This record gives sequence, C-alpha cells and structure tokens, in this order.
Amino acid sequence: MHNTLDIQIASEFSPLPSAQDFQLWVDTALTHVASSDKAFELTIRVVDSNESQQLNAQYRDKDKPTNVLSFPFEVPEGIELNLLGDLVICSQVVADEAKNQNKALFDHWAHMVTHGCLHLVGFDHISDTEAEEMESLEIAILAKLGINNPYLPQ
Repeated sequence: MHNTLDIQIASEFSPLPSAQDFQLWVDTALTHVASSDKAFELTIRVVDSNESQQLNAQYRDKDKPTNVLSFPFEVPEGIELNLLGDLVICSQVVADEAKNQNKALFDHWAHMVTHGCLHLVGFDHISDTEAEEMESLEIAILAKLGINNPYLPQ
C-alpha cells in the first residue's frame, strides 16, 4: 500500500527525515493497523517550537511545544474520502527527546510518525489499557522497521 503524503516543512531544523523516510514509516504503520487495502491521504507538517506550542495551547490547553499532534479528519456522512488527517511534528522537541533518551534521531522520528498515525486511525492512550494496546502496536510496527522497543531504557 502506498499512501498519499503531503509533507510541509515549516522548520529550519536539520537534519530532517526525507520524504522517502516519512513514506516508509506511514505505509508501515497504516498497513499494520488498517482494516482494508485502501490507501489513505494525510499531511505531515514539520514545525518549530513556536508553532507547536501555539497549536498545543489552542487545541489541548497545554502551553508548551510537544512532539506530535494528531488532527483526525472527520469525513462527513455519505462522502467517500480516504483523508485521514494531519500530523504536526515539532522537529526541536523530537531532537531533544531523542538526545535525552539516548535514541537514534531518525528512530525517534519513526516512532513519532507511527504514534501519530495510530491516533489518526482511532487509537489513544488515555487509559492504561488503551496505552498498553497502543504501545504494543508501536513496538510491533517499529520492529518491522528494525527499530528497538522505544519504551525500554536505552
């Protein structure tokens, strides 16, 4: 399955993953959890801390930048669209977390893309049970990419 990605770079941070990296991560995550063979459309917007903080404050009442925000698209009834929604990923937060957690930068990017994709298809981590289910999916998807369990100490 080859999903359609719109990648928007609104960050000066480097290095950033390539379009091919994003495509691989999205395709791997969605193939693992999608209930059909249909391809999806989504946008990944890479932002700096200011934009992340603004969006996090506006939509989650948390006045700080965050690693990834997921905005699922709610398709109106009776309309056939494969539009999943948008992921907004803060490059600086992802880089800081990777460094602080002793993780390879692009492995952490893959985790954030995977995490965001799972949110777009309806997974959440509000309860412990939901968190365990979502984390086990993330671990399995990342393993397909050759990436170690991100929840184990590095």
